[in-house]
Amino acid sequence: MRVMLEGAAEPQTVRLSEILGALSHALDLTEGQPVGHCVRATWIGFHVGRHMGLPELQLWELYHTVMLKDLGCSSNAARICELYLSDDLSFKRDFKTVSDSLPKVLGFVFSHTGLKAGLAERFRAVLNILQNGGAIVDELIQTRCQRGAEIARQLRFPGSVCDAIHALDEHWNGGGRPDRLAGPAIPLYARVALLAQVVDVFHTAAGPAAAIAEVRARSGTWFDPQVVACFERASDEPGFWETLASDDVEAAVFALAPRSPILVDEDYLDDVARAFAQIIDAKSPFTSGHSERVAVYADMIAAELGYTPERRRWLKRAALLHDVGKLGVSNAILDKNGKLDDAEWRDMRNHASLSETILTRVAAFHEMARIGGGHHERLDGKGYPRGLRGDEIALETRIVSVADVFDALTADRPYRKAMPVEQAVEIMRREVDTAFDADCFGALERAIAKLDTELKPFSKAA
Repeated sequence: MRVMLEGAAEPQTVRLSEILGALSHALDLTEGQPVGHCVRATWIGFHVGRHMGLPELQLWELYHTVMLKDLGCSSNAARICELYLSDDLSFKRDFKTVSDSLPKVLGFVFSHTGLKAGLAERFRAVLNILQNGGAIVDELIQTRCQRGAEIARQLRFPGSVCDAIHALDEHWNGGGRPDRLAGPAIPLYARVALLAQVVDVFHTAAGPAAAIAEVRARSGTWFDPQVVACFERASDEPGFWETLASDDVEAAVFALAPRSPILVDEDYLDDVARAFAQIIDAKSPFTSGHSERVAVYADMIAAELGYTPERRRWLKRAALLHDVGKLGVSNAILDKNGKLDDAEWRDMRNHASLSETILTRVAAFHEMARIGGGHHERLDGKGYPRGLRGDEIALETRIVSVADVFDALTADRPYRKAMPVEQAVEIMRREVDTAFDADCFGALERAIAKLDTELKPFSKAA
């Protein structure tokens, strides 16, 4: 459908599949998967659905179930780091290859728990997992599945899609999670999505033969045998594996998308930005609400600078999504209570480039990509990732930079408590014209003063 997007010079064609498909690359980052995992899984799942004879509406629901299966992926990342003393990205990546075999499960626990911790600390962590492993996995998967279903509802998907995302980790034999469903009680889309996920993981790592062997080995335990049979027929089609392994798979997946019953308009783009902001902020307890607050502060600054309501709406979306690249940073870094070493700092700084890369993929958000990529640049050229100076940094990026730092200073972080507003403003004032744009900072000060005046009657009443 063609709509006039805020900030665009002319109407653009906006397709739901392309917006969510491009943003699914952010979900791949959080799951530690090679770029394009969700898109490739959608190629697999959609072809399985065709061989099952699903009508168009059900194919549309299946398509987006698989594409968005990892919506809840960020919600358990911090907990994984806490329990396993591990890098959540590599943990999640490797966990997708583990079957129900006890030796493999034990091998995974020993090879992924506390490798960088002291011996005593690692021993306590391993012992806790061996003693309470079932309850721990229940908790992690329940959190992930429940959150994914909630976000799917926010994106206006029907209950059939939300329920399937919630049931992604259920197994045909009843040994899965979160609700121990078995057989036909598991939503059909979830059965297909789980198989598609495993096929892509093993195909990407070792090729078609490995993927087929893994699916056959899990038929009747993890996978519905009927779904396995349909997958085998689909995989025999000419070009199935060649397209899956090609650089053209994303275009092929978007071309498969059935007609969408969801209207993609300005309100829906706002919903998408808010939903992914929640995914971003769920990655760490220290960033809870960060993107929403940065969007509010950026809007307050833009209002003071005389921006039109239409441009402010566009800027709020950009602010909501500015940190999407943080989904590719391990919580071992994000939540570290101490100074980052050189390698950790490089990974942290890389989040700005990742934000730009992801947003560039979304035609509707393309202009916002420079804000995601540039919100840590400084006027004096000492920022990152490009070391831009002065007018090389667009005004909208300067606005988000001021909003971002103000929120960072006034919120709790792993290494310090939140600062009072007055202290944060004073610290920022010292770097006006070096780090921060004077007009943007002045607009922030005026907006804070107005807000303080408006809130005083409420604070007195309390």
